[in-house]
Parts: sequence; structure tokens; C-alpha cells
Amino acid sequence: MTSHQRLLIAVFEKQFILLKRYWLNTVLMLLGVYIMFAMAFFGGQTVGGDNIDSALDTVVIGFFLFLAASAAYFDVARSIMQEAQWGTLEQLYMSPFGIGRVLGVKTIFNVVVSTGLAIGLLGLMLVTTGRSLAIDVVTIVPLLVITILPAVGIGYFVAGLSLLYKRIENVQQLLQFGFVGLIAAPGVVQGPILALLPLSYGSDLLTRAMIDGTRLWEFSPVELTALVASSLAYLAVGYVIFGWFVGKTRERGIMGHY
Repeated sequence: MTSHQRLLIAVFEKQFILLKRYWLNTVLMLLGVYIMFAMAFFGGQTVGGDNIDSALDTVVIGFFLFLAASAAYFDVARSIMQEAQWGTLEQLYMSPFGIGRVLGVKTIFNVVVSTGLAIGLLGLMLVTTGRSLAIDVVTIVPLLVITILPAVGIGYFVAGLSLLYKRIENVQQLLQFGFVGLIAAPGVVQGPILALLPLSYGSDLLTRAMIDGTRLWEFSPVELTALVASSLAYLAVGYVIFGWFVGKTRERGIMGHY
């Protein structure tokens, strides 16, 4: 077994232990998102009647993406802040792998868990509402993973802020609400600007895939390239900014102060 394989196993084992230990927090988060979805869906159906029937599928997809993005965002930010609170963040710098590889493996775990939770809740939402969507796993999973990468980058940014300025819970909540507007942006924004917004372009492609049944290979190379380039750019920028915040925090000697 190589050292990188041992790192992967160790990080995944630790994250599973933490997920099991704080299972109630995860369950309450899923329950809260589901209740919000039920209120929006059935409330809109009651008020709008048949006039908004065509928009209800978009509501389901929007909440599906919102859950995945929120879970990835909070998981990344929370895991880094926990390392700082436990006093182990600096130890990651002294490990043979360095903080970059360790956080990279943690990010992979968080994205996998976020995707799994979102797909599970999507099934529950479809059963609850009686709606039917085109669920092609080969198309949906890659699009979803790439789409939520900007949320991971934003999570790194927020984690860096919290290391330097400590308690910024209000900022975290405000940014999460911003996800709603970004996911809904395809309804009001079109053209190249859409590809520059985090989550928005992926939301558009996911909607087309799940409502129109468009397969992954049926999207144009330009569309897929724009999605991948934009998502990776937000992820990279968020990670770089996080590194800058960590450096400033270490300079001030407040890494473990909370």
C-alpha cells in the first residue's frame, strides 16, 4: 500500500467517524432543507395552481442543487475550522503530505458525501411530489460534481475568513442565501454572463438534462468546457485565498484562538 493510499484511507476513516459522531446535525440539516422544499413546492402549487405546473420541476431541481452546494460549502468550511479549533491545523503543515494534499483528499470526501446526500433527497422529493424527471446518473452525477465545485471554493474562502476574523456565522448564512439567487439566475440571465456566475451555468445544464432529457454527450463541447473552466477557476481562487488567510493567521499567531 502506497503512502497516498494510506492517506486516503486515513482521511476517509476520520471523516466517516466525524459524520457518525455528529449524525444528528446532518439529519437536522437534511430535514430543514426538506421542510423548506415542501413549503415552497406545495405552497406554490396551492397559490399558483395549474399556471405554475411547468415551473414545479424547476423547483425540485433547484432544491436538489441547493442541498448539494450547501452541503459541500458547509462541509469544507466546517472541517477546516474544526481543525483550527482542535489545534491540529498547523500539524497538517508538518505532515509528510503537507496541508494541500490532506485538504484535497478531504475535499474529495466532502464532494462525494454532498453528492450522495443530494441524490438521496432528490429521490425523496420526487416520491413526495409525484413529479418525474429524467434521472440519467451518467449525466447527472458529473454535472452535479462540477457544478458544486465553486461552492467548495467559497467554502475555502469562508474558512480562511473565519481563521483570521474568527466568528463570522452571519457571513456564512448570507453567502448560503446567495446560492438561491445564483441557482435561479438562468431564469433571468442568459448569454456569456451566465457562465461567469458560480453555480448558475451548471444549474442551467442540470435543468436541461433533467427536464428535457439531454444527455451529457449531447451538450456542446463549448458548454461543457465553459462549465468546467468556470468551476475550476472558482475552486482554485478560493483555495489560493484560503492559503493567504492561513499565512496571515500564522503571522499574527492566532491560529488556535477562538
